[in-house]
Amino acid sequence: MRFFQTIKNIFKIEDLRARLLYTLGIITLYRLGKYITLPGIDPSQLGALKSQTSSGIMSILDMFSGGAFSQASVFALGIMPYISASIVVQLLGIVFPYFQKLQKEGESGRRKLNQYTRYLTVLVLILQAPTYLINLNARLPATAFVLANGFFFKFSSVVILTAGTIFVMWLGEKITDKGIGNGISLIIMIGIVARMPQNFFFEFGTRINGAGGPIALIVEIVLLFVVILGTIMLVQGTRRVPVQYARRIVGNKQYGGVRQYIPLKINAAGVMPIIFAQAIMMLPIIIAGYSNSSSRFVVAFSNMYGFWYNLVTGLLIILFTYFYTAITINPVQMAEDMKKNGGFIPGIKPGRKTVEFFDMIMSRITFPGSIFLAIIAILPSIAVKAGVSPQFAQFYGGTSLLILVGVVLDTLQQIESHLLMRHYDGLMKTGRVKGRAGSVTSI
Repeated sequence: MRFFQTIKNIFKIEDLRARLLYTLGIITLYRLGKYITLPGIDPSQLGALKSQTSSGIMSILDMFSGGAFSQASVFALGIMPYISASIVVQLLGIVFPYFQKLQKEGESGRRKLNQYTRYLTVLVLILQAPTYLINLNARLPATAFVLANGFFFKFSSVVILTAGTIFVMWLGEKITDKGIGNGISLIIMIGIVARMPQNFFFEFGTRINGAGGPIALIVEIVLLFVVILGTIMLVQGTRRVPVQYARRIVGNKQYGGVRQYIPLKINAAGVMPIIFAQAIMMLPIIIAGYSNSSSRFVVAFSNMYGFWYNLVTGLLIILFTYFYTAITINPVQMAEDMKKNGGFIPGIKPGRKTVEFFDMIMSRITFPGSIFLAIIAILPSIAVKAGVSPQFAQFYGGTSLLILVGVVLDTLQQIESHLLMRHYDGLMKTGRVKGRAGSVTSI
């Protein structure tokens, strides 16, 4: 069979085999770290913390940490502080000219930005680690703290949690350098996938033992498959703009005179609109926690499966999709670069007309992309209302599904590149796997 032949070809290539085994080793090390509980905490008394992360916002945090959050692990904060810092640095590049200059300086600029991101990650951790410890004090019984819950325990725990995230960040960078795929994105994906078998068997038991029976389970799996196909279409969808390059003759050689295409992504904003929208929608929950408010407004917007919560979330995602696309896609810069290289769009005059054409195209493709992104974001809530368990419903959409699809496509694309470079067949019988370049923030 072609599949087994492809697997055989993968392990024939020494460099690719070494990269895959290295990646698997790093992932195994990361997963083992989940079971190392913070010193001074009794692992057998974490029941209240696990019940807190079984649904709602906390379940999302636990999923992105691969279950380490509910285990009070040394990796409890996961890689998300680094992702938060990366997003902030990326936004700084839009606002401040200094960061814009670094983004255009190539490898030296990238190293400098990575350095700033690491510093900002430590700052985020110093703020998040004490918050995590406050949550532990509120949820766990006093007997769960083996050591005295004093200054030394809190200080050492902050240091350990900070070091744990920095170590995970280092593991991700090692995968990127010596493994296969984007390391940070793979670590997030592994955390998401790690919960899938447990949640699936929970749903399987629920359906088989009563609610709906095997037919309902089959329908859920078929619908999940359809949602995944739709998500792949969203991630891969592009609008190709033809660009003609003028013919130039230098000496005895001819340059240009060919037609190429600029692929404009339907979802140029990636998962960023969902992240921004969810961050804003967490404010009512935070306010309710600090003020003990029970007003109708706070109650309505604290229920992540409720109508008003999802309606406002969908609208915010549409707005943020337009906003983020507008600040990341610069039609003026695209038109200028194309003009410098002697390129033009057939039937469109260079200069202002080209800028207007790019604006028109981006407006047209961003609207359906934003609608589809909003639908994917609220699909888990729709699934819960349809009777799917909250744990299994997480895989029906949202940030987790977009990350999962994007990272898998990117990793498969890199594997296929190694195969084709050594003159082996690719992973697909026809065509090629098209991945998405960059880290998780650009999915």
